[in-house]
Amino acid sequence: MQVNRSLRRELLAKLAGWEWDVALLQEVPPRWLADLQRATGAVGLRALTSRNSLGWLRGPIAEWNPDLIRSNEGGSNVILVRPPARPIATEVVELATRPERRVALLTRLALPDGRSLVVACLHLSVPATGQGTAEVRRVAEIASAWADGGPFVVGGDLNLRPAQHQRAFDELRAGFGLAAPTGPRSLDHLLVADLETVGAPVALAAVEREVPGPGGLAIRLSDHAPVMGAFRLR
Repeated sequence: MQVNRSLRRELLAKLAGWEWDVALLQEVPPRWLADLQRATGAVGLRALTSRNSLGWLRGPIAEWNPDLIRSNEGGSNVILVRPPARPIATEVVELATRPERRVALLTRLALPDGRSLVVACLHLSVPATGQGTAEVRRVAEIASAWADGGPFVVGGDLNLRPAQHQRAFDELRAGFGLAAPTGPRSLDHLLVADLETVGAPVALAAVEREVPGPGGLAIRLSDHAPVMGAFRLR
């Protein structure tokens, strides 16, 4: 449903209400970072992606007519970290510049027991470019090196469905120990290495990303289903 108004408040409420320690977000309007941190009680890290020139102009247009500007407001990858974990190092890796700028945002988290966890948030190029497999492999290599034998997570919108790209996921498992993807038709994945899976990553039902709209109809806050997974250190 097109309501032509910002749905930021509703999205913040959803994120704040779910139980999580680390959240990986893609295609986030950069100006939302402060609100995300306040609403969720998390530390936020951000890496700008595409269409972010003239941000001072894009933001007001998005507030006035979000259906007009759509994704041209600009985007970013965001990692939100709730205490007691805390980020102690961050790096942004540019993966592609065309047809859109794609980046990976990596952080090393200090955990309460003194150990660390490396997390990478990414939004890969669309399948038509043929770049996604190389991009995710590069991120896995960097995250693995950062982790130095310890646990790490690679997650986000990979734009790769295992049903069509099973070889890519097999290579990630064989080369880096990254666990199985969300599902054969999923684009969004939480791939983990050297972590015990308590709850396998699963895409939430559509109702979980919907809020009441005009006339009793539902407004869907995202065209992608959120993926939830539970893991613990070995």
